[in-house]
Amino acid sequence: MTRKRKSRPDWRAWAERVGELLPKDSLHPAVRTWADGRTAAARGRWAAAFSGGADSLALLLLLWAHWPERRTRLVALHFNHRLRGAAADADERFCRRVCRGLGVRLYVGRWKRRRAGASEDEAREARFAFFERTMSRIGVRALWLGHQQDDIAETMLMRLARGSGTAGLAAPRPVQRVGVQVRVRPLLTLKKQDVAARLGESRIPWREDQSNADGTYFRNRVRHEVLPAWQQAAGRDVVAGAALARERLEEDDSALDAWLEELRPLGRSGVLNLAVLNGRPRALVRRALHRWLLAHPLAGDLSRQGFDDLLNAVVIGRRTRRSLGSRGFAVIRDGTLRFVRVRGRG
Repeated sequence: MTRKRKSRPDWRAWAERVGELLPKDSLHPAVRTWADGRTAAARGRWAAAFSGGADSLALLLLLWAHWPERRTRLVALHFNHRLRGAAADADERFCRRVCRGLGVRLYVGRWKRRRAGASEDEAREARFAFFERTMSRIGVRALWLGHQQDDIAETMLMRLARGSGTAGLAAPRPVQRVGVQVRVRPLLTLKKQDVAARLGESRIPWREDQSNADGTYFRNRVRHEVLPAWQQAAGRDVVAGAALARERLEEDDSALDAWLEELRPLGRSGVLNLAVLNGRPRALVRRALHRWLLAHPLAGDLSRQGFDDLLNAVVIGRRTRRSLGSRGFAVIRDGTLRFVRVRGRG
């Protein structure tokens, strides 16, 4: 008896099918506008973060399907955290097979300094450090990410718990500039269940990270405990509501940025002109103070209370000399805020 040879998955046909089920106009309009633009990041090579999960797989297939002219300039990035043993290695092998089937170059990184019990933030920092290093090395500025509407709701709840303002609550953004690189999230108009359903309809396999069910991580607890309870209590689609709120928060955040740009309170020498901020809303002064601190890396990190104390002094315009660590002082005098270094310090 002759055994039937098992056919290989046709990833290109699957990509076309997913493209039909999730047409280009279902993706976030800000991303579509950006992708058609003439910026260096949009016109250059694109990189897709690819874990092998449903969201990142759908992202890669949609990029391949909807931007056929970019296929030869599309790469994928996979980071093996090496926290799940054989399962993590199986994820990597799956990603290699998918990219080979699509004809997409895959770059793989492995977490060499991993440790048991690593936090969500540590894992994320290691992953994005790999993305940034690889993109800089191969000359790519655009990083495509598979975040969807459920990620918006989860992120919003997590950031509310720590008291974030509009900038933090407007995350994750469809188009986000980080230095010379741009992070792009086209799936923010879609729910996780819808993405998985479209893959399931086409019988397309993906990898499941079992650690996503582990209650150790804050995000997982929000996902499995808080969101369902919120949905039940509200009696309405809270994920769509959070996505709409995020859009409006981004509009407000952008408006504050534009207003601050018009006022130009921060001079080239790093001096903050308090006169132009006098009588302005506290939210605008807060934003100006944040920018002033970013312009002075030697100032170090202020505690929340320390920042609020300095903000109060700036709003009032009170003459102040406040320590900002071992490197210098914040000095308010003659209608300006300056950073004054400690003598003898570099």
